[in-house]
Amino acid sequence: MKRARNPNLPFEVDAALQPPLGMTPDKFLRDFWQKRPLLIRNAFPGFVSPIAPEDLAGLACEEAALSRLIAHDRSGDSWMVRHGPFEEDLFPQLGDHDWTLLVQDVDKWDADVASLLPAFSFLPRWRIDDIMVSFAATGGSVGAHVDQYDVFLLQAHGHRRWQIDASLALGRDEPDIAFRNDVELKLLQEFHPTHEWVLEPGDMLYLPPGVPHHGVAEDPCLTFSVGMRAPSTAELLGDFVDTLAADADEALRYNDPDLAVPEDPNEIDDAAMTRAIAALNALRMNDPDRLGDWFARFTTLYRAAGEVAPPDSVPSRIEIEWDLGQGVRLVRHPFSRAVWRRAGKGARLFVSGLGFALPVKDARTIAAATMLDGREYTALSQAGRDAVFALFEAGHYQMLTDEDE
Repeated sequence: MKRARNPNLPFEVDAALQPPLGMTPDKFLRDFWQKRPLLIRNAFPGFVSPIAPEDLAGLACEEAALSRLIAHDRSGDSWMVRHGPFEEDLFPQLGDHDWTLLVQDVDKWDADVASLLPAFSFLPRWRIDDIMVSFAATGGSVGAHVDQYDVFLLQAHGHRRWQIDASLALGRDEPDIAFRNDVELKLLQEFHPTHEWVLEPGDMLYLPPGVPHHGVAEDPCLTFSVGMRAPSTAELLGDFVDTLAADADEALRYNDPDLAVPEDPNEIDDAAMTRAIAALNALRMNDPDRLGDWFARFTTLYRAAGEVAPPDSVPSRIEIEWDLGQGVRLVRHPFSRAVWRRAGKGARLFVSGLGFALPVKDARTIAAATMLDGREYTALSQAGRDAVFALFEAGHYQMLTDEDE
């Protein structure tokens, strides 16, 4: 599908005076979002990476972290892919060129990396998936490929040369995205770039879904990829149908009290199809509230970095509320995702699939706050405080003291 295009729009802007987009969010969303790639120079002026390459390597050695190592042999144009966790002694053996380490969900593990996310608050928070961090030795790459989701590629350290094929934005034919069948990675058989840039720390490249691109490290470098959640229609439909089936009343069945003698007993006629549709509609597939609750639950569980487990022991509610009055704060687990939606005269809060009926003010507060202090907790309604305690019992909050911080 061709994207709307405006030939007068740039492919490159300088955001030094208006970071991080170089324009208002409204203009970016109108002209570029899911329409046109954009190189944003100085998106984060003076940017210094909050994580060092050795820190990323250490994280890749952890069992719970999702990591990959990709190496390219230029002589035969072959690719090697290995999945973590890795042993620490592996990295000194890799040499100084043509390999890349990628770690997903670094924002869940590193609070300084997560602190970048408010800069993207012009997007719905539930649309943002994670910040993947990659370290590439000189010449390191993952090959020419396409992503089926929006991504912001922020250069954090060193320099990376990016090539993109912006044929659609230029009004040309859609690029060929056939994949090679000789490598584990989904690499393009052909890649014909229309634009090429070298990014420095603080520069950021925005790519809509489906734009072929290829990045190669000019020197040892770190790149932060802020990727979006974009579930496929098949994933949405599969989860929705599973939800309907799990909640279905077995007493609701296909029925035909108006059955007439068929012209052909082997034919599924129009009347039968009408009854089949009525049987499906009995599951309330068109109920906006049910759809809304399902989608909110789905978005807080989709591509979760990990499961949140309840603690071995939970202080009493009286103890927690006393501690909150003494300066203790409740910090939301980094794996916990929170959204809210309006429902009736109130709202529904969802945290990693758990739903709570709350006043709008409470739902808005709890969804937005990664940390709650005693004043904020006290300002919640009784239902809001009940929800926070239930979430604490489920492991979605942890207590933080000044000493812990």
